Amino acid sequence: MEYTMRWYGPNDGVTLNDILQAGCTGVVTALHHIPVGEVWTVEEIKIRKSIVEAAGLTWTVVESLPVHEDIKKRDGKYLQWIENYKISLQNLGKNGIKVITYNFMPVLDWLRTDLFYKTPSSALALRFEWVAFVAFDLFILQRPNAKKDYDEVDKIKATNYFDTLSEKQKEDLAKACMQGLPGSKEAFSSEKILSLLNEYAGINEEKLQEHLFLFLNEIAPTCESSGLQMAIHPDDPPFPILGLPRIMSKAAHARKMLEEVPSNAIGLCFCTGSFGARKDNDLQAMFKEFASRIYFLHLRSTQRDNEGNFFEANHLEGNADLFSIVKLSIEIEQKENRTIPMRPDHGHQLKIDDQIESYPGYSFVGRLKGLAEIKGMDMAIKRMIH
Repeated sequence: MEYTMRWYGPNDGVTLNDILQAGCTGVVTALHHIPVGEVWTVEEIKIRKSIVEAAGLTWTVVESLPVHEDIKKRDGKYLQWIENYKISLQNLGKNGIKVITYNFMPVLDWLRTDLFYKTPSSALALRFEWVAFVAFDLFILQRPNAKKDYDEVDKIKATNYFDTLSEKQKEDLAKACMQGLPGSKEAFSSEKILSLLNEYAGINEEKLQEHLFLFLNEIAPTCESSGLQMAIHPDDPPFPILGLPRIMSKAAHARKMLEEVPSNAIGLCFCTGSFGARKDNDLQAMFKEFASRIYFLHLRSTQRDNEGNFFEANHLEGNADLFSIVKLSIEIEQKENRTIPMRPDHGHQLKIDDQIESYPGYSFVGRLKGLAEIKGMDMAIKRMIH
């Protein structure tokens, strides 16, 4: 595996030297300062690449080249945004980028109800609690017709839960659920979310899937000619929220995409945390089935329960058997004579991490701990095999 760590750019509290000292050979980054939909120019890409290489690291994986909401809805200026996307892809290919990570989640990216959940060790982790989310939807966001999406038990539990919250706790819940997109310090507002949700009226799972397949088939030739691999990130959490469809949550979703878009330029970012948050996802079986089309690895583990809740566990704990996934990745690398880039994902915030401002889930020492554990497994498995 190629060891990388996500870096949000020059304003990231985690420096490139920190990442180099952690034992990484490269970074995963993006041009977050460019508005979604606008072209990533050769000049801007070169500037970022030169900064990374001057620090002794490489940049071959983009995370993320965002897909404009118009493309997902297939309305507005979506044709222009697709053309811009193709130009950005061409420019990235010219500068040695190999993998493009993106997602097709409507409106919101990942979502948690608690950004600072205290684990048994007192480390802080990201957590999703179903009842808390229902309470947010019904009583804070106050989404029209939200009540029809929940059964009576959920509504009663959410009401009781919300009644116990202090004003500060309500503010924290709202802040967590409306956290801004990665790389951005700008949070969503209720008004903004409700406006965007309204634009998706009439778009169900089947329609959103169709829009994804059309988009990918349109850009696949550009990816092929530019030597790029597209790696879609699964939905996080991997089930419908806010009345929106989710189309990359389980094996059936990934299978259908790879069938409908047969180009080998189109594949998966295999996130063990996102897929692993669903009990019905068999990670080992999924990895084996999709191995040849897995182009990027996000390695993390979630601890889930039967109520639909989960939190970010230590990398070697939780419901994701990362030992098996690392072993399978080594086997596919050897079989296909290629290297799969990876990064440790969503580390715990440890006490020492308080010294560095970071995006939730991306504290430095917490991710360093996960990276060290993964590298140790990788070396041990390779020694066992040989």
